[in-house]
Amino acid sequence: MENSTSFSRKDNNDDRSGPESSSSASHTVDIKSDGEEAPGPSDSEMTLPQAMEDIDLLIQRLSSTKANDHELLPSEVPKSVEFLYDAVDSMLTKYDNKENPPRLGINHDDDVSFFNSMNRVTKLVKNVDKFPSYSILSSSLNKATVILHRAMSFLEDEYRTILEISKCRVLEQKTPKTPNQMTSSESDRCMLPEPECKEEELDFPSFSPEAIETLNKISTVMIASGYERECCLIYGPLRRNAFNDELSELGFDNISFDEVQRMQWESLEGDIATWINSLKHCYIVLFSAERGLTDAVFSDHPLVSRKMFSDLAAAIVVRYLNFSDAVVMTKRSAEKLFKFLDMYETLRDLIPHINDSYSSECKLDLIEEVSMAKTRIAEAAASIFCELENSIKKDQGRVPVPSGQVHPLTRYTMNYLKYAIEYKDTLEQVFKQVHDTDGSTTGSKPNATTTTAAAVNLCEDDGGSDKSRFSMQLTTVMDLLDANLDMKSKLYRDPALRYIFLMNNGRYILQKIKSTTEIRELMGANWCRKRSTDLRKYHKNYQRETWSKVLQSMSPEGLLVNGKVVKPLLKERFKNFNSLFEEIHRTQSTWVVSDEQLQSELRVSISAVVIPAYRSFLGRFKQHLESGRQYEKYIKYQPEDIETFIEELFDGNPVSMQKRR
Repeated sequence: MENSTSFSRKDNNDDRSGPESSSSASHTVDIKSDGEEAPGPSDSEMTLPQAMEDIDLLIQRLSSTKANDHELLPSEVPKSVEFLYDAVDSMLTKYDNKENPPRLGINHDDDVSFFNSMNRVTKLVKNVDKFPSYSILSSSLNKATVILHRAMSFLEDEYRTILEISKCRVLEQKTPKTPNQMTSSESDRCMLPEPECKEEELDFPSFSPEAIETLNKISTVMIASGYERECCLIYGPLRRNAFNDELSELGFDNISFDEVQRMQWESLEGDIATWINSLKHCYIVLFSAERGLTDAVFSDHPLVSRKMFSDLAAAIVVRYLNFSDAVVMTKRSAEKLFKFLDMYETLRDLIPHINDSYSSECKLDLIEEVSMAKTRIAEAAASIFCELENSIKKDQGRVPVPSGQVHPLTRYTMNYLKYAIEYKDTLEQVFKQVHDTDGSTTGSKPNATTTTAAAVNLCEDDGGSDKSRFSMQLTTVMDLLDANLDMKSKLYRDPALRYIFLMNNGRYILQKIKSTTEIRELMGANWCRKRSTDLRKYHKNYQRETWSKVLQSMSPEGLLVNGKVVKPLLKERFKNFNSLFEEIHRTQSTWVVSDEQLQSELRVSISAVVIPAYRSFLGRFKQHLESGRQYEKYIKYQPEDIETFIEELFDGNPVSMQKRR
C-alpha cells in the first residue's frame, strides 16, 4: 500500500539495503523522482530514536483515522513497532538483572529511553485498540499487552520501592518523641506553641528531587496506560502509612476508644496536649508539604492529585476526630474544661485550612465532620461549666471554716473562673453554639446542653438580653456563690465572726474580679459597686456587734451624782472595759483576715473609734482612782497599750495580754 511507506521500512527488494541517510528525513522511506522508493535502513541498522520517530508518525496517522476507515491504515505491522517492543523487553530484562532496587534512577539516559519508549507503547496500544476488526494491527496488540503488563509490574515494584525507601530514610533520621518525654509545661495550655518549620521538619516528606521526578514519570506512564487504579492503590496506602509514622514521631499514636475511657486523667491530659500540637503541626506544616509532594508526583493529572491528597488528609483528620470523640465521652469533671476548650479551639482553627486543596466532595464532608466534632466538644465544655454551678449548689457543709477565713469553695470558684476567663472568646463561642444548637433541636431528651440553654434563656427573661451568654453564665455562678456563702455565714454563733467571714470572702471575690480585666468587664461596674457596698455594710455590722458594748462601758452617763464621781460605779466601768477588751483580744486575735488591706482597714477603723474614746474617758476619770489602792487593778492599760493590742487582731495567733504586759 502506498500509504504505508510513511510508517515502515519495507525490505521486499534485496537491492534496498543501501546505507542509511544521516539526516532525520532518512527515518522514513523517500520517493525518487522516477517513482521508485528510495532505500531505507534494514532492521540491523535501525536505532531506537529512529524507531520512535517512525512510531510517532504512525501514532499521528492512527489518531486521525476513523475507526472504520481501514484504507488509510498500514498493510502490515511496521517493523519499527516490533523493534520498539523488543527494545522495551530488552530494557526490562536489563533492569531485572540489577541487584538492588530501586533500579530506576541509576542511569539517567537509560531511564529517559525507557520512559520515552513506554510513552509510545502506551499510545500505540490505545490507538491500535480503536481498530479491533483490523487484524493486521490487532495481531500486534497481544505482544504489546504482554510487554505493557510486564512493564507495569516492574513499574509498580519500583513505585512501591521508592516510596518505601523514602519512608525508611525518614525513620532513620529522626528520634521519636513519645508522650512520656513531654515535660509538664508542654502539656500546659499556656505552653502550647504554634508549630514552627524546624530544619528536621522541612525534610518531610523526605524525597529527593530525583526520586520525585521518577515517581512522576512512573505515575504518568501508569495512568496513561490505564493503570491509574493500581497506581493510586500503591501511592495512597504507602503515603498514609508514612504520614502516620510521622505522627508517631510527634507522639500521636492510635489509642482505642476503650483505652481512652480507662485512662487516668493525668495521662489523658498529656495525650490531649500531644493531640493538639500534632494536629496543629499537621494542618500548618505537614498537609502543605504532602500536597506539594502529591502535586509534583501527579503534575499531569491535577484531579488525581487532589483526590489522593484529599483521601489522605481525610483519613488523618478522622483519626484525630475519633480521639476527640473518645475524650468527649469520658466522665466529665471540672478540671477537664480547659483541655476541652483547647481541643475546641484546635478544631475551630482547622476548618479554615480545609480549602480548595481538597476535592469538592471531600471538602464539604470533612468540614461537616470537623464541625460536628467541634459541636460535641462545645456541648461537653458547656456541660462541664454548668457542673460548676451544681458543685456550688451541692456544697452544703455544716461545719464552719475556722477563724472566719476564706472558704475553700470561694477560692476554688474564683480561681476556676480566673483560668476560664483566659478562654473568654472561646467560651462565648461555645455557649452561643450550644444555644443555637439547642434552639434548632426539638423533641430531644433533656441533657447538659438543654440545661445550659435553659439557664441562658432564664437570664434573658431577667432582662439580660444585651449581655453575652457567657456573661450571663458567669453572673449565675456568682449569684449562686453569694447565696451559698450567706448560708455558710449563718453557721457561726458569733455574729461578729459571721461578718468577718463575709468580709473575707467578699473581699477575696472582689479582688479577684478587679485583678482580671476580662471578668471585671463582663460583670460590669454596677456589680462591682454593689459588692463594695456590701463589704462596707459587713464592716459596719461587725463594728456594731463587737465594739458597741466596749464603747458603752466608757460612757460617763450615771457616773456623776450631785457633781461627784461615784467611784464604785467608775471602778465597775473600768473593770467592764478591761474584761470586754481582753475577751475581744483573746478571741479575735485568733481570727484571720488574710487580705492585708482589709486587715489594716479593720484595725484602723477600730483604733479610730476605741482609742479616742478610751483616751478621753481615761483622761477625765483616772485621777479619781490614782490615790486609791489597787489603781492598776482598774486602770490596766494606757491608750498606747490598747493600740498595740488592736494591731494584734486578725492575725490568727492568740497572744496573752498578761504576758505582753
